[in-house]
Amino acid sequence: MSGGTDALWQRDGVDLAWLIRSRQVSAREVVQSCLDRMEAVNPQLNAVVLALPDEALAAADAADRAVAAGDVLGPLHGVPVTTKVNTDQKGCPTDNGIVAFRDLIATEDSPPVASLRRAGAIVIGRTNTPGFSMRWFTDNDLHGLTRNPWRADITAGGSSGGAGAAIAAGIGPISQGNDIAGSIRYPAYCNGVTGIRPTFGRVPSFNGTAKGTRPISSQLMAVNGPLARRIRDLRVAFRAMSVGDPRDPRWVDVPFEGPPVGRPIRVAMVVDPAGRGVHPAVADGIRRAGKALADAGYAVEEVEPPRFGEAADLWAAIGNDDVMAQLAPPAEQYGDQGIRTSVKLWMAQGSGRSFEAFRQALATREKILGEWQMFFEERPIVLAPVSTEPPYPHDTDIIDVETTARMFTAQRAQLAVSVLGLPGVSVSVGLHEGIPLGVQVVAGRYREDLCLDAAEIIEARSGLATPIDPRA
Repeated sequence: MSGGTDALWQRDGVDLAWLIRSRQVSAREVVQSCLDRMEAVNPQLNAVVLALPDEALAAADAADRAVAAGDVLGPLHGVPVTTKVNTDQKGCPTDNGIVAFRDLIATEDSPPVASLRRAGAIVIGRTNTPGFSMRWFTDNDLHGLTRNPWRADITAGGSSGGAGAAIAAGIGPISQGNDIAGSIRYPAYCNGVTGIRPTFGRVPSFNGTAKGTRPISSQLMAVNGPLARRIRDLRVAFRAMSVGDPRDPRWVDVPFEGPPVGRPIRVAMVVDPAGRGVHPAVADGIRRAGKALADAGYAVEEVEPPRFGEAADLWAAIGNDDVMAQLAPPAEQYGDQGIRTSVKLWMAQGSGRSFEAFRQALATREKILGEWQMFFEERPIVLAPVSTEPPYPHDTDIIDVETTARMFTAQRAQLAVSVLGLPGVSVSVGLHEGIPLGVQVVAGRYREDLCLDAAEIIEARSGLATPIDPRA
């Protein structure tokens, strides 16, 4: 790697915070190292679409003064992070990958950004997203295509594809993202890193630049959370982002450590959710992750939560006639060809339902969530795919209705977890033909602690070594 084996940009966030706190390095040195890394690799990736070097170095100098003064320091003091262009950051455009919104400047930080800053993190840049942040591929007319550092012809994931690619390549150890249908977990999967979708209500969110009201299904499914190269960084960033904010009425104050569960902890391993097919390499990754947990003392059995396939199907039944229906007019008016086509193909998976059908889908969601919560009483963890297919070539989602339908089937484990509002951690299990693969660790509401503990064991056994230099 360029920069030598001891280059600061290669270090994890926890390491960097400790080095700064113990005065072994300065925050300015750390931030400058990551800015230099951004300059070296971002032209090949297009992961960061707005660099903030002057602001970041000024914040680093302030962080160093705080260390010298003996001030109380946050857990991420001086650690470089990136934020996503669909999330308000004071003085920056919340453009959401849309040309018409390039001058939509935020006047205040959103809760996730404000929380990261309170924890001491320093924002060095803003990461790319697809137009309106509603594709599993990161490309738009405003900023262009984000490339996967492992292989340039496959997706970096979406919608937090810029976030995932940035940290995989060493542009800061932690990125902020958000997830309504896999937009944290899928980029983590595609880039060989880790990401957590928290329980809805755990991490507050609010964009002052947004006009109008949020669809009810967005209120139930959309969450903010971090991506990181290592689970230990994910833990710290997740806790930092979970501080309450009165601007989000969904936020709840719940302990980070839940009540003890029976030992050995039972794990439900789901290799092929609802029996709809799984790629052999993905199935192998799930089983290897299951073995890692079994070797660590978990009781792993191949069993599926109730109505898994029906839960996944509810995303279209609820989201398409609510989130996507509300998105369709602005996508048609302001969006690029990719998002316009993608919205139409998504809606073709389940649109035109009656209000009664929508109401019934919401009622079914509550029933299935209750059944899963009872399932978690016996088996507190579910180990499942992120996707049942390896990461796709660019623009697979805008080919035709049938291809998009196959993608919906492959992404069903992500969709089910989103619909039910559950926490899920995406963690790498290695490579298949040079492409990252990963698994998803799911638990009951507000049991992110169980997800992170299990994911850390899987990471120790088979996670990828990152950061990497971008490859062709």
